[in-house]
Amino acid sequence: MKTLIGGAAAAVLGLIGLVIWWREFLMLLAGAIPFALLSGGALAIYLGFDELKDTWKAKKEEFAPSVDKEEVDRYKEEVDKLKKEVEELKTAKQET
Repeated sequence: MKTLIGGAAAAVLGLIGLVIWWREFLMLLAGAIPFALLSGGALAIYLGFDELKDTWKAKKEEFAPSVDKEEVDRYKEEVDKLKKEVEELKTAKQET
């Protein structure tokens, strides 16, 4: 009950103060709106840039190789085997 009475009293005093100091209220509002827009815009830019960085990071991870170590070793062995085979063919061709 005390909260209800205190809230009603504060609302009435605020309304009376708003009527008495209307011009000052408008000057305060005129100064506060550009500041609020500037602060909100800066926050939006920061959050947008942060989201963009997360998107870039996700794309980099998306293109990461998905080959395991065993498969890489197998391909290396196959390449070495083919290199030896090419060298053998070159030497055989030079001998003839």
